[in-house]
Amino acid sequence: MNTDTTPPISRYPTPSLASLPADIRERIEAVQEKSGFVPNVFLVLARRPDEFRAFFAYHDALMDKPGNLTKAEREMIVVTTSAANQCQYCVIAHGAILRIRAKNPLIADQVAINYRKADITPRQKAMLDFAMKVSQAAYAVEEADFEVLKAHGFDEDDIWDIMAITGLFGFSNRMANVASMRPNDEFYALGR
Repeated sequence: MNTDTTPPISRYPTPSLASLPADIRERIEAVQEKSGFVPNVFLVLARRPDEFRAFFAYHDALMDKPGNLTKAEREMIVVTTSAANQCQYCVIAHGAILRIRAKNPLIADQVAINYRKADITPRQKAMLDFAMKVSQAAYAVEEADFEVLKAHGFDEDDIWDIMAITGLFGFSNRMANVASMRPNDEFYALGR
């Protein structure tokens, strides 16, 4: 009789590390070495290696690049829009990363609940207003939205990044929700 009460990390079975292609296994082991644990999303997505590679290539291209958006602001977009999409995994996991990158133990909770009341700059509020519009009503984006962002110092590439991060995580939110991805317990305490 199985007495393990730990909930599964996904509705889909996850592969063992040993069974994965070398490049994916090495990436997961590098994350584990750095963080001390393997984020569940890596194991869930690893069940389909080509899609794992594509997802993380786009993720890295958007989230790790230099530019006018800080790494913390990129995470702020993820947390805010993921909260609107009711994605527990992304809010918890990226909330932890946001707390670490912003060096602020309160910011992730603030933007996840109501970014309009969070302790953020007017520039960041404009960025999140746009991200939320892209997330919830992309069909309504118009030139005036671009002008607001430009007035806050965002250029066309910055606006593309906001749009692309929002789009990628809209996809990720849906995958995590339908797959019932469970956030690792370790994420809850990080950056606090």
